[in-house]
Amino acid sequence: MGAKFFYFLDCATVFPSCFIMYNDSRFTEDIPSLGAHMITGVGIDLCRISRIAVCLRRPGFEEKVFAERERIYAKSMKNPAQHFAASFAVKEAFAKAGGWGIGKVGLKNVWLERTPTGPVIFLEDPARLLMESMGAEKIHVSLSHEGDNVVAVVLLEGGRQDVPL
Repeated sequence: MGAKFFYFLDCATVFPSCFIMYNDSRFTEDIPSLGAHMITGVGIDLCRISRIAVCLRRPGFEEKVFAERERIYAKSMKNPAQHFAASFAVKEAFAKAGGWGIGKVGLKNVWLERTPTGPVIFLEDPARLLMESMGAEKIHVSLSHEGDNVVAVVLLEGGRQDVPL
């Protein structure tokens, strides 16, 4: 008998994030296939806030690395370096999620905005084109701050595919 795959449901969205192989078809009989969104990439980056604070003292660093909206937002906050570090971590995590590296993506082609529903990543070419070329359609981002560290996790989600359950 062939191997059978079971996919676990994650909230209301289905991700084939984990599977168990069985050699017994009775576990999968009469279960239809399901159109599932596929994870096309995952990236994570940890950034020290103090490191970004030092970099921000260099002339031109801020303008070279961050989009205007990121700069305006960070400077309006009590601890700007923390928010610049979060934006930097998002750029790196996005580049890792696609496997491209930050040089190919471009620092200012990926920027972070905070909305009432959470952080949102925006893209300009070539970052947008790289994402589309791998079949990714959605970006999910999560940020966390603790002490002198900021962590960003970026998940790229692709098109629907029929996944046998």
